[in-house]
Amino acid sequence: MPDITPPLTGPSNEDLAKRLTHTRYPRSNTYDIRWVIENQMGPNALWLLEWLAPALGLDALRPGARVLDLGCGRAMTSVFLAREYDAQVTAADLWVKPYENAQRIAEAGFADRVLPVHTEAHDLPFAEGSFDAIVSIDAYQYFGTNDLYLPTLTRLLKPGGRIGVVMPALREELDGVEPPEHLEQWWEPDWWCFHSADWWRRQWTRGGAVEVEAADWQPDGWRDWLLWCDVIAEESPEEFHRTMARRVGEAVRADEGRALGFVRLVGRRK
Repeated sequence: MPDITPPLTGPSNEDLAKRLTHTRYPRSNTYDIRWVIENQMGPNALWLLEWLAPALGLDALRPGARVLDLGCGRAMTSVFLAREYDAQVTAADLWVKPYENAQRIAEAGFADRVLPVHTEAHDLPFAEGSFDAIVSIDAYQYFGTNDLYLPTLTRLLKPGGRIGVVMPALREELDGVEPPEHLEQWWEPDWWCFHSADWWRRQWTRGGAVEVEAADWQPDGWRDWLLWCDVIAEESPEEFHRTMARRVGEAVRADEGRALGFVRLVGRRK
């Protein structure tokens, strides 16, 4: 049974661990870096979740809290929530089959605290008030830009429950229909779902479903993104992820934080 926190041995693993040890993410530093690399599906989800957690609050992540991890990917963030906060997690994803995540979760030792489910973000099979918190890391931008989505989603929270998301974003909202000139050669159509912290705050506020408690830009988040892209481009066992990391890394390196980074949002159900 694989361990998510084994001692790293061998020069390559030791060097990689040193390269990725981050002063801002002490909890993430305790995870086996090969396990994280093999199960990533984009930016370092554990780093992003560790940045989100203080804004979400310990009452939302208290032991036994019922947490929906929406767009959980390969369930790394779900394991993190169970291991670090003793939460009861529903790991929901459309792209990764639940039996695959179930095996990964069991191997990590959290089958009793993380339940994988296969579902689409607009068709969630849960009752109103089912969760104390909803978390979404590097996923909400793909389905949450619709003005009507947040009120539907937050009905799944108990009154006073919190939703927290982190996603790739823009430092400033773009005008017009053209990407920034310095990013034009890398710009993908789905990057138009990236928005600024102010855009997200306005969208969440005017919907009336939540009281927005945080909407902020991550300082130097682009540096973390670039470091992770470089590592995945070198170390991922999957060619698709190596190729994507190289391309995104080129864009982030050229941008140097002028436009691209991460936004954190937290809202409390009224």
